[in-house]
Amino acid sequence: MMDLVSTLAGELSLPPGHVGNALKLLADANTIPFVARYRKEQTGSMDEVVLLQLRDRFQYLSELEERRRTVLETIESQGKLTPELRARIEASDTKQGLEDLYLPFRPKRRTRATVAREKGLEPVAQALFRDRLADAEADAAVAAFIAGHAEPIAPEEVWGGCRDILAEQVAEHADSRAWIRAATWRSGRIGATATAQYVERKTKFSDYYAFDEPLARIPAHRYLALRRGETEKVLRVSVQAPEPEILAQLERTFCEGTDGRLREQWRLVLEDGYRRLIAPAIEVELRVRLKEAADEASIAIFAENLRNLLLQPTGGQRVVLGLDPGLRTGSKWAVVNGTGRLLEHGTIYPLQPQNQVGQSAQTIERAIRAHGVEVVAIGNGTAARELLAFVIQVLKTQRLAARALLVNEAGASVYSASELAREEFPDLDLTIRGAVSIARRWQDPLSELVKVDPKSIGVGQYQHDVNQTRLRQALDDTVEFCVNRVGVNLNTASWALLRYVSGLGPAQAKEVVLFRDARGPFATREELLRVPRLGPKAYQQCAGFLRIPGGANPLDASAVHPEHYPVVERMAAALGVPLSELVGSEALAERIDAAAFVTGEIGLPTLQDILAELRKPGRDPRGAADAVQFSEHVTELAHLRPGMALQGVVTNITHFGAFVDVGVHQDGLVHISQLADRFVQHPGEVAKVGQVVRVTVLSVDPELRRIALSMKSQPDLAGARAEAGAARPAAQGDRKAAGRRSDAPRAARGGSRAARAGGGGRRAGGGERPPSASPSPDAGAAPASPAPPQPTGAGLDDLLRRFGDPAKR
Repeated sequence: MMDLVSTLAGELSLPPGHVGNALKLLADANTIPFVARYRKEQTGSMDEVVLLQLRDRFQYLSELEERRRTVLETIESQGKLTPELRARIEASDTKQGLEDLYLPFRPKRRTRATVAREKGLEPVAQALFRDRLADAEADAAVAAFIAGHAEPIAPEEVWGGCRDILAEQVAEHADSRAWIRAATWRSGRIGATATAQYVERKTKFSDYYAFDEPLARIPAHRYLALRRGETEKVLRVSVQAPEPEILAQLERTFCEGTDGRLREQWRLVLEDGYRRLIAPAIEVELRVRLKEAADEASIAIFAENLRNLLLQPTGGQRVVLGLDPGLRTGSKWAVVNGTGRLLEHGTIYPLQPQNQVGQSAQTIERAIRAHGVEVVAIGNGTAARELLAFVIQVLKTQRLAARALLVNEAGASVYSASELAREEFPDLDLTIRGAVSIARRWQDPLSELVKVDPKSIGVGQYQHDVNQTRLRQALDDTVEFCVNRVGVNLNTASWALLRYVSGLGPAQAKEVVLFRDARGPFATREELLRVPRLGPKAYQQCAGFLRIPGGANPLDASAVHPEHYPVVERMAAALGVPLSELVGSEALAERIDAAAFVTGEIGLPTLQDILAELRKPGRDPRGAADAVQFSEHVTELAHLRPGMALQGVVTNITHFGAFVDVGVHQDGLVHISQLADRFVQHPGEVAKVGQVVRVTVLSVDPELRRIALSMKSQPDLAGARAEAGAARPAAQGDRKAAGRRSDAPRAARGGSRAARAGGGGRRAGGGERPPSASPSPDAGAAPASPAPPQPTGAGLDDLLRRFGDPAKR
């Protein structure tokens, strides 16, 4: 049996003592964020990533141990557990290896071998094949069985039944299965062809109609695309194993010292055992392995994209007017104060078909002046660029100090129709709720995005095809880590945000909000102990991550845990200053010798964290928002031309590249080969969601609405155009499920790089647009076609001339 602590310590290269301490802390209902932040001495300063690996691997090994006990008990109850078999089972370190050993003893359905055994052929099979009988002896053994059998039976039926028994035994030979599995993985290939009804039809999977790739090298996104095509009955997918090599190895294993008729019979046994029993099972196992690996890779990318999205810089506590763009139904607007409280809302119609430009401009001007609006945040959906141009002109002509910009509205419509939004704004139309969400999203992306199901934000690939339980766990972990890394204002946070704080769940978060609404703002962290259903354990886990700016105790605004307040008070006493003077003073913190305060319970790692907090209490690690500067002259796909240099924002990262919004309502793809001047192993090395980047347009396909971009300092435009002309753009697959688009395959061991790189994404799930921000003139981007008319001049008359006055038509 495994010593789990030693095994985990060896696998993760960690001291066994720290591994044991970490496992004990996690078993004692301590959360990973709490252990990572406040129990560094016990774990050797393991961070969240290591603790998560430790937790997941411990779960796997625990399940393996439980399965091992079941297997041993089952085989022992059959009276077949030999010392050698027990030793092999106890030494098995994978679930697959354990199941290989258990296979001969697993209860079976009725098989051809079962039928042969019922005829009494088991002893004959052993005599013929195991005893290596010569031809004459074999004929005599078969004749003796026929003579003694109650029913008439032909010699070939005897041989066939014996082969069936031996084929099953070969298929259940653990060492051979392991070798075949490894050989198939190492040398096998995975292929796909079109099903009969789709051979002559063009589909989104057309580039997979003659697909072939080494099994061990197929990327996650391509395998998921193959599975999608297979599920939709467009593709037929199969694994091609190195059969001659496998059969030769089986002969070496089972036919040593055999010749004559038995040698030929053995070959029939091995071919039947492999092709009928082993090969289909191994193909299933390896396809499951590919699926699990693809799931993990896709989930990892989704989690990383989500982390970067949640940790985007904040706009801060400013008064914001949020605008949800619309045409026929108008653009909804809402003003929120610095803490996100709704002040006023309404609808304007400055665009087609109403063109109520003057009235809309007056409404926006009045709202901005009345509430002291500092930022106008416009969702980047349909008509966003047109609405932005209108607002910029209003700000300019009326000399308003506010600034206008585009913000990511992905998931806003999902939130506005959710139960959570109905609880928060029961009397508001869902479109107004969307405008509120857009305004708040600029103030604090994390606080608003936690209200949306991460799968609705559109920053993953094939999110609906991966293991949903595993995906949910990974995304919940990511949100939890981000929330606790940033910290939460206890007196302003919604219950939707509080539920992700270490130690709290939805029920406790709601109790905190109800307590706060009934009794007023919290004055100290300690008051949390008076909240119903929030006991000492939950308080221990959550207190350090909750902030109370301006509270009775200055440490309540920091990440210093209440259990460490006494040591900070001793530090202040040693310096001879009040606690309030020490908190926030870099000069005083520099005078403290951390080593002087080390005790048996608190060591240098925690003391160093405390000193960092004393220097900058409650510091937000996200920084300030950095808006993308879109080109004013490039607003539509038709304005793009190869060679244009543009600024954009990364909206999604996949295995094969990064999608970038350049402000034309269509994401462009920077293929992994175009991400940098150097070799890039994974797109995440050089790009992340929300990052503002400089790109060059390589090619544009208006028909398929695909944009190929480059982030290289000197991209090869001529080569890109030549490749684009030589290869038909690759099929996309389901964009919604893939986040924005799937990668193009290398069809039939070929396919050009342009075919794999050319393509832009569409909107994310729910018809949402990817993130964007404020446009401004871009000196590096010349218009490729006559630019749309821009607001000029001063006053509302200019707006009417710009957009048209319906009263005069």
